[in-house]
Formats: sequence, C-alpha cells, structure tokens
Amino acid sequence: MNPTFPKQDTNSPVNKYRTIIDENGLPYINRVLIGTPVTGLVRIEWVGARYGQVIPMNWSYLYMNQFINSYMPLRYQVADAQNLIVKHAIEKEMEWLLLVEHDVIMPPDTFMKINRYMLEEKVPVVSGLYFCRGRPSYPLVFRGRGNSIFTDWEMGDKVWCDGVPTGMLLIHMGIIREMWEDSEIYTVANQETRRVFESPRNIWYDPEDPNHLGVFGGTSDLNWCNRVREEGYFEKAGWTDYADKEYPFLVDTSIFCQHINPDGELFPG
Repeated sequence: MNPTFPKQDTNSPVNKYRTIIDENGLPYINRVLIGTPVTGLVRIEWVGARYGQVIPMNWSYLYMNQFINSYMPLRYQVADAQNLIVKHAIEKEMEWLLLVEHDVIMPPDTFMKINRYMLEEKVPVVSGLYFCRGRPSYPLVFRGRGNSIFTDWEMGDKVWCDGVPTGMLLIHMGIIREMWEDSEIYTVANQETRRVFESPRNIWYDPEDPNHLGVFGGTSDLNWCNRVREEGYFEKAGWTDYADKEYPFLVDTSIFCQHINPDGELFPG
C-alpha cells in the first residue's frame, strides 16, 4: 500500500512568514527549530530517542539547546529558556517551533508524524502525549482548570484540549510572532528577549480585607495556552477557524512519550 500525503496550500495565509534562503546557490526553507530547555544533564535514553529519530525525506532543520550559564549559580528557569529559544526562532525566521524538554523521551517516528502536520498546515498547535513524573503517573491532557485531567480517550486517539504541556509541543510560528510583538521585553543572562512564556507567581492583598492574602501560581505551559486563547492569537495569526474553538489544542496520543527521572525511572513505568 502506498501512503498518501497532504497537498500544501502555498497561498495559505498561515504561510506568510515562510522564508526561502539562498546560500551558495542552494535554496532551503527555515522549517522547524527544535528547542530544548535543559539543566545540563540528560539521560542516555533521552539522547538515543532525540538523535535516533527517523528523519523525513528532504528535511532540513536546526536545533538549539539552552545550557546552564557557567557565570551564574542558578540554572535558567523553564520560561526563561523557552523565551531564549523563541528569540532564536524569531531571528532565524522559522516556520515552526518544536519544544522538546530534556526529560521527555520521544518515540522514534515522532519527526515523521509531526512532518505530516507541517505538510498539512491544518493544526497550529500539536502536543505529544506524556505523563507526569509522579506515583501514580497521570496523562497531561486537560479540559478546564482545577478539574483534574481529561480521561475520555483511548491510546491512539487525537484529543482536542484547552491546555497542553510543552514537553513535546509543535507550534506554528505565526502564533509565536504575534505574541512576540505584544510581549514585554526583559533580560535574562545578559540576553534581551521577550516574555512570550511566563510562569505565573502572584501574591496580593484583598483591599477590603488586609488580613486576606491571595496567592496564585502555575506553569508556563498552561499559562501560555490561556494567553493564546484569551488574547486572540489564533485569529491574529490567521488561524481563524480556531479562534472560537472551546478546545483548540491537539494532543496526538499516538506520539506516546515517556517522562524520565535523572536515575532512569520512567513514567509511566
């Protein structure tokens, strides 16, 4: 049986950022940046999964890792590393951004599957499936906030959600570019970038009750999903079909990743 492949719509509004570079007479497309926020140590299982991927035919890509800054005693926070990766993707005029965290092990056909999403250009945000590092270990699939996880699916399904993690996340750069333009400029490790991703940490007092202290915290991934939906970035980036969707982010559970601890423990086991 011969596989079928989607036809690309070269007039699609989501292609407005496509850039062709001519270097030494050989044209290529800045297609996808693979960015990995990392503490500096990775398991060999991760290395094998990351660099053992089946590469789609006629692919060109570059990757960038943000390592520990040797002049600072603290590692990059996840959101800061993500924003440095975003800065690089903006400067290189990439079409897509693939975030792959340093403790998420991809199946070997991941690039083949995300290549189809990039060819089809029908879904702007696609996540693989992975589970939290905990006992028990739960799948990070969300519909709503404060109501635990969404479980009405089976392995292999494509599940629409309103929140996805960034451990294995494909994002069309049209959305990132629009967010970049609206985001606060700040400096991390002597590098200027913008706060596209942010880990919310807020404390406030109730003005009517000074004894009431409010605290709010969260992760950069769900905060980013909230911002995309609430501030209208699907529509701004030309993905108008997603602007009013209740669950606009796709989790492809056939891209089943595993979380790994520094000691080699896998989640789920």
